[in-house]
Amino acid sequence: MRLSTVILPIHRWSEGQKVWRRAEELGFHAAYTYDHLSWRSFRDEPWFGSVPTLTAAACATERIRLGTLVTSPNFRHPVTLAKELITLDDVSGGRLTLGIGAGGAGFDATALGQEAWSGRERAARFGEFVGLLDELLRNGAVTREGEYYSAVEARNVPGCVQVPRVPFYVAATGPRGLKLAAEHGQGWVTYGDPRGPADVPVEQAPEVIARQLEKLTAACAAVGRDAGELEKVLLQGSTAEKPLESVDAFVDWAGRYQELGITELVVHWPVPDSVFAADLAVFEEIATEGLAQLAG
Repeated sequence: MRLSTVILPIHRWSEGQKVWRRAEELGFHAAYTYDHLSWRSFRDEPWFGSVPTLTAAACATERIRLGTLVTSPNFRHPVTLAKELITLDDVSGGRLTLGIGAGGAGFDATALGQEAWSGRERAARFGEFVGLLDELLRNGAVTREGEYYSAVEARNVPGCVQVPRVPFYVAATGPRGLKLAAEHGQGWVTYGDPRGPADVPVEQAPEVIARQLEKLTAACAAVGRDAGELEKVLLQGSTAEKPLESVDAFVDWAGRYQELGITELVVHWPVPDSVFAADLAVFEEIATEGLAQLAG
């Protein structure tokens, strides 16, 4: 099992670079950031762009993997996103992971002046988005006409450092998203029950993930793929569980999900006076000792 973190893009870079370097020093497998134009309670607070932030982080670090968790079609187009990704993969020396999801009905959904898409349209767009992005990152020139997204002689030379392309970690819980994860993903991401994860009792939270893993396994089998090929990523912070209260709490939490087959846990870097408030000293102790205690 690996341990990673999400660093919200809220810091001016004079301070932010210290956080990303510290994440590498602490030994996290990866450091991700959210790809939103603004987000929930942070809407009127500082919030920077994900790709410039990750590019700066790539220059400030040497080993830690970097990525989005997650980007979506809400305000992205595959052609322009592909160009940014091959650049970021190059700058980072092949350390980029693309977390990608269908998006939701938050601020990003209407920021460009469009009506918020229905769930059906969002799922349809997501499928087309992932398929075209996959093709763009694998090929030097792409032409494709889609219902929602098209490319005309779109060039991506020299392509990704990672071959055949940067890995996709697909966030999905429904059948169409899980099919995309099975077809295109090198990893799968969940945060719990999408219908209301914060309302799920602590003792039932692992059951939700177990059912999702069963559906992922079935989706992989349906396309002739072994689910064991995918990383299974759990993003912490959307349930009533409190794994960052102490090292012991983390070990208990991590152990439950390790038994289920989760291969990567992602915890939020503490943000004071927010939903992600946590004791930084305890957080750093978890980063350096948590998995070691779990293995012991």
